Order: sequence, then C-alpha cells, then structure tokens
Amino acid sequence: QVQLVESGGGLVQPGGSLRLSCAASGFTSEYYAISWFRQAPGKEREGVSCITSTDGTTYYADSVKGRFTISRDNAKNTVFLQMNSLKPEDTAVYYCVLHGDTECYYYRKGETDLGSWGQGTQVTVSS
Repeated sequence: QVQLVESGGGLVQPGGSLRLSCAASGFTSEYYAISWFRQAPGKEREGVSCITSTDGTTYYADSVKGRFTISRDNAKNTVFLQMNSLKPEDTAVYYCVLHGDTECYYYRKGETDLGSWGQGTQVTVSS
C-alpha cells in the first residue's frame, strides 16, 4: 500500500527556514519522480518542486526558485524540501505526491487530480 507522510511544517517568521520531509512506504521512492505541491487558503493547488528518478533533475516553480531545494535520501526512502527565505505568501498546506512517472511529467503538466497524495503539512509564515 502506497503511503506518503509529510512532516516538518510549522510556524516560522518571514526570512526563516523549514525542512519538510516526505517518508514513503509501500514502494521504493528512488524509482519514481516525487513532487511537492501546496495549497493556500482559497487558492488552487500548485506545483512547487519535483525531482526525477533517472538522473535527479529538479524542477521548481518560479516563485520558489533560488529559495527552495528538493532532494532525496534513497536509503531512507525519503524526499526533502528545504525552504529558505520564507515569505508570507509561502503559507500553505504542503503535499508530497507520487504520480507514478520518472521524469516529473505530471508535475510539469500541473496535474492535481491524479496520483497518491500525503495528508499534507501546514506551513505558516508570519511575524
């Protein structure tokens, strides 16, 4: 049974940092692209970042480029999202997503109706 469990969210001041973790079980995450999406109150879900399984190519939304870094620890079956220089507009529930592809194809399409999603972790950026 595929399961994705996010952790690491919380309340942080603007300019601060958080590191989100996505622990995968029921499958070997290193064989698949893993994405992070987020949903802010009153807004649609949007892609944040994705990492491929083939060569570790990474993709980022323009709004987070230079501030967020996605990585994976295959030994721990875990994917991370390091978030630096956080802004109030980063406030959202962050989800880890398995679409089942290897090259972040569905992430780049902005696919939010398919795949396996974690329960989400709340990130609040506020002073």
